[in-house]
Amino acid sequence: MTATDRVATTGNLATVERVVIRFAGDSGDGIQLTGDRFTSETAEFGNELATLPDFPAEIRAPAGTLPGVSAFQLQFASTTVTTPGDQPDVLVVMNPAALKANLGDLPRGATIVANSDDFTDRNLRRVGYDANPLQDGSLADYTVQPVPLTSLTVGAVSDLDVGRKDAERAKNMFALGLVSWMYSRPTQSTIEFLERRFASRPELAAANVAAFNAGWNFGETSEAFAVRYDVGPAPMPPGTYRTIRGNSALALGLIAAADRAGLPMFLGSYPITPASDVLHELAGHKEFNVVTFQAEDEIAGVGAALGASFGGALGVTTTSGPGIDLKAETVGLAVSLELPLVICDIQRAGPSTGMPTKTEQSDLLAVMFGRHGEAPVPVVAARSPADCFDAAIEAVRIATTYRTPVYLLSDAYLANGSEPWRIPEVGDLPDLTVTFAVAADGETFEPYARDPATLARPWAIPGTPGLAHRVGGLEKADRTGDISYDPENHDTMVRLRQAKVDAIADAIPPLAVDDPDDDADLLIVGWGSTYGAIRSALDELRGRGHRIAHAHLRHLNPLPANTGDVVRSYRRVLVPELNLGQLALLLRAKFLVDVQSMTRLRGLPLRTDDLVTTVENALS
Repeated sequence: MTATDRVATTGNLATVERVVIRFAGDSGDGIQLTGDRFTSETAEFGNELATLPDFPAEIRAPAGTLPGVSAFQLQFASTTVTTPGDQPDVLVVMNPAALKANLGDLPRGATIVANSDDFTDRNLRRVGYDANPLQDGSLADYTVQPVPLTSLTVGAVSDLDVGRKDAERAKNMFALGLVSWMYSRPTQSTIEFLERRFASRPELAAANVAAFNAGWNFGETSEAFAVRYDVGPAPMPPGTYRTIRGNSALALGLIAAADRAGLPMFLGSYPITPASDVLHELAGHKEFNVVTFQAEDEIAGVGAALGASFGGALGVTTTSGPGIDLKAETVGLAVSLELPLVICDIQRAGPSTGMPTKTEQSDLLAVMFGRHGEAPVPVVAARSPADCFDAAIEAVRIATTYRTPVYLLSDAYLANGSEPWRIPEVGDLPDLTVTFAVAADGETFEPYARDPATLARPWAIPGTPGLAHRVGGLEKADRTGDISYDPENHDTMVRLRQAKVDAIADAIPPLAVDDPDDDADLLIVGWGSTYGAIRSALDELRGRGHRIAHAHLRHLNPLPANTGDVVRSYRRVLVPELNLGQLALLLRAKFLVDVQSMTRLRGLPLRTDDLVTTVENALS
């Protein structure tokens, strides 16, 4: 359904409940900045929203070509929003390549705003157009609004002291001004942002502000845009909100958790897409007792983080799939040493380098089993950009309580996507206070003695008198920590480490099921970033009269204690994933339930309409 289908017109202002907008152009067209600013305006207005930045992996992708197209999609509404939308109601394109790359996603009746100045014969031929689609009738199914963005921008800044190249670069702000007018967005925050961003170049600040205002005025005066739209604020619980990206939320969650644990935090990291922003964010927060170390490679990064944990800090390392491969041996060492360590895996499409800027959920089996020997590691997954904050706190809680490395799974969609986040009160955050080992008079320290409740061993700070103990990868003797090759001891230690991870299931909430009538025909089990699409599909399916239940897993290892009971209680179970069925494989193996697997590997988030179709096919 397009925006036009939903309008209730009053004069020249039409009220709509929700809108999906996509900006698209070359990487050098400032598409991501345009999307970010429209998102900020929309959040300021009080709408619910979700975003999907989508950009090439190449730093300088070829301009005017299909591989070089960058896009930013945003859904905003006066009601609940859980996804950035399947299909845009409005597509703003800067060139023919952006149109061709995105046209297949548009529903009939959608609006296309195109920079007609860039639809030259040369640019059209470059992407395979024999004729200008803005003129040949091939876009008859859409509402097409050609706007000479470049020439109008150059004209708007002609009185300012900027060159032609800088003037043309401001066309994204003209487009932002026009779309801000179309959807009645507040503008002052964007003007103030531009003045701050270009404070060292006042002439560029003036040019961009002038272009932005000219875009707004063009919408106001042009007969081509006779109607604009109003999307009212969404009802939200009282509190202080900000728009947050997943990587920023994850970084803030780590900071908050370290503070609540009373520990300094050390990040050992090697830059890798899409995890690098966590390193960038944490590097700016030294005032919170955070130390960041950009290592020479992935192995050095995790080794330094584990060393920091040995020294009494919260050791953290960030990476994506290729880095997980390289860190595996050190993670196994952390399992053997039984020290807290948080490994943040911001998943991307693989294998190998794969598609670095595209999303996927294909590291689940790697983090579950990707180490030699029996080396169990707890796994926690975030479900939305804002939820990365809470997932980070939970990962730290498990790591420090049970003295174990923990994998925290996010992905490129969550990392770069954004949504409103209600800032929590510090007093509402869990108390994660850590107690270090202390020497007892007349007693020999036993570094592998265990807490009866958690099976965690003591965390002893190096150099503390009376707490000397061995570290290293060789097997340790139970309790004493001496090097041991005894077969029975090895069997004991392997089973103790597994039992410690299994015991976490007793201290996590049971798997909650959303089944309003307790008689659903089908249960959808999800994990990670499929959450938004599943919730959106549930609304549509239930609106069609289908009885559908939903359970979403945060803890993937160990699974909540009641998971088996839940999946066995439904006749049909569907597991949608952005991989070839990794969670489905685990559920089948562990609970002997013949779950149905829905798999997508397109480098894009799960689509609501795909899931709706799959569920209806399963029910039929």
